[in-house]
Amino acid sequence: MTDFFAYDELTWPEVAELPRDLPLVIPLGKGYDLTRLASALGNPPRVGILPPIPFGWRSSGLAVPEAIFGQYVANLLDSLRDDGFTRVYYLAPQGLAPQSFAPIPNPESRITVPNQTQYARPIFLPPDSEHGKVILIPIGHTEQHGYHLPLSVDTIIIDSIAQGVASRVATRSEALPVMPYGVSTHRSSFAATLNAGGRAFEDFWVAVVDVLVARGFDRFYFMSGHGGNMSFLVNIVKYAGERHRRIFCATAFLHTAGMIGAAAIEKYRTSAIGGMGHACELETSFMLHLRPDLCHMERVVDETDFVTTPSYYMDWIEGGALVANPPWDDDSKTGAYGAGSHATAEKGRLWLEAAIEEKIGHVEEIHEQHERREQRREEGYGLWGKIKSTP
Repeated sequence: MTDFFAYDELTWPEVAELPRDLPLVIPLGKGYDLTRLASALGNPPRVGILPPIPFGWRSSGLAVPEAIFGQYVANLLDSLRDDGFTRVYYLAPQGLAPQSFAPIPNPESRITVPNQTQYARPIFLPPDSEHGKVILIPIGHTEQHGYHLPLSVDTIIIDSIAQGVASRVATRSEALPVMPYGVSTHRSSFAATLNAGGRAFEDFWVAVVDVLVARGFDRFYFMSGHGGNMSFLVNIVKYAGERHRRIFCATAFLHTAGMIGAAAIEKYRTSAIGGMGHACELETSFMLHLRPDLCHMERVVDETDFVTTPSYYMDWIEGGALVANPPWDDDSKTGAYGAGSHATAEKGRLWLEAAIEEKIGHVEEIHEQHERREQRREEGYGLWGKIKSTP
C-alpha cells in the first residue's frame, strides 16, 4: 500500500534526504481518490503530496488564461526538478479537456484521476453575493524555514490571519482560499523551496484581478506571509490600479509590521534587533501557537550573524535605505535568520491578535479609500468631470 505524506510538513533537511526518484505531486484542488492516484503512479511505496493549488484552471471557480496558469505550474514543477527530483507531477481533475493544461510543458507530468469535492455543481470564488466587500487574497509559500520549522510556515500564518479577519468583519471582507506558492529568488541555497517565478507570479495575480473586476468586484487586499512576494505584489497593485481605474487594490509589507504590529513586536519580543527575520522569534512563536505539532524546538539554531551596515540590516521590519538581494547562504548556515529559541506559544497568540487587528484596520481603510474616491468621481472631480461630460 502506498504511503502518502505531506511534503510541506517536512523541514528542508528532511526533503534533502528524500530519494530523488520519489514521486512528488502538486494537486489542482482537493478531494482526489488517492487509491487511483497510487495506481496511476505504479503503486510506489511512498508519494509526496504538495499543497494543492486552490484555483486558476478552467472550472476551478476562478480561472485565468491557460498560458498564464500553465507557466505558474510549470515553474513550480521545475523547482522540484532543479532539486534533483525526477518524478514530479501535477494532478488534475478527470473530465477536463487536455487543452486546459496544454501550456504546461512535459505533458507526461500530468495525471488525471476523479475529484470528489469539486465540479459537482458550478461554483465561483468568491461568490457574487460578496460584491462590495474587500476581497482578501492571502498568499503564503512553500519554503525552507531552518532546521526546526516546516515548509508551510508562511502559508499557515497568513491563512490564519486572513481567516481571522474574514470572521471578525464578515460583512466587510471575504477571503479567497490561501495560495501556498509564491516567489523565492534564493531557492537554490537550501533544498525544498519552490518558486513560481516573478513574472509568472505577476501575470497570474493581475489576471485574477482582471477576472474578479469583470465579475463586479472592486476592492482587493493582497496579504502576504512571505517576504519574497512583496516586491512583486507592489508591481501587481500598480498594474491593477492602472488597468482598472474604478477599483482600489492594495497590499502591505507582510503582516505584524504596521503601527499595531510593530508596537506588539516591541512590547513582547525578547530578542535583539536581528532576532526576527525568517524561522525567527516571530514566525516560530506563530507556529508554536498555531501548529505546535509541526515545530521541532530541539533543532532550533539561532542565526543572527547577518552582514549589517547602517543602511542594510535584517529584522522583521527591515531597516535602512538600501534594497538588495545577496545570496541567502552569505548570512545563514541553516536557512534561518533570527532567534527562534526566544519563541513561545503565548507570544504567537498575542502577535496573531495584533496582526488580525492590524489587517482589520487596513480593510476599513480600503473601504474608505474606494468610497471617497468614487464620490469624487461621481461629482466630476478634476479630469473625471471632463470624462463624464464627454458625449
